[in-house]
Amino acid sequence: MAGHLIVGLDVSTRARAEEIVTALGDTVDYYKIGYQCFYGADGFALGRDLIAAGKKVFFDLKLLDIDNTVEKGVAAIAATGAAMLTVHAYPKCMKAAAKAAAGSDLCVLGVTVLTSMDDADVKEAGYERDAAGLVALRAQQAKEAGIGGIVASSHEAEMVRTILGPKMAIVTPGIRPAGAALGDQKRVMTPAEALAVGASHLVVARPIVEAADPAAAARAILAEMAGSGTRLA
Repeated sequence: MAGHLIVGLDVSTRARAEEIVTALGDTVDYYKIGYQCFYGADGFALGRDLIAAGKKVFFDLKLLDIDNTVEKGVAAIAATGAAMLTVHAYPKCMKAAAKAAAGSDLCVLGVTVLTSMDDADVKEAGYERDAAGLVALRAQQAKEAGIGGIVASSHEAEMVRTILGPKMAIVTPGIRPAGAALGDQKRVMTPAEALAVGASHLVVARPIVEAADPAAAARAILAEMAGSGTRLA
């Protein structure tokens, strides 16, 4: 299960990120580097160093631009040996990303609807569909574009799995162990619940990164994942 738990290094300094990685040791081998770490903690260099040390790195950069720019950006990330990269789940963007990642081990993920958004937020953003409907549309477009998977709330994972089939990745952020604070997340599940409905990878940040003992927190989540009875490839 360790390869399916991704710890979000949502910190602002490289020193703090390295403290977390050291504290987790061999308990975790997969790390997500998003905006905060990428821009505030020299996250690109950190990611390359983690890859060199045998860790898996997920660059959560949510790329969106003209096709040529996306293609070149994805190719640059693929060259680092990164395991995952996010792009916005728009058809042209995903197709350009898929083209750039072809032949590499990079799994491109289309970001559908953020877990901090609900139906009211989606409506305010100008979409006529509700959150689930928009996720379904983006999932089908991701499959047609030929990318590796999508990022979606665990609340849509079961529905998305029926669209994507068994092989594509469904990465679910907003995972909270039982009793943990929700923070700014609106559509969350526990680790066991998320796996049971079709998620392939779980992203956990604050419940591990902000824990007094990050390794113990990660082990507890891994135990819950293992106890879910879900078999993951």
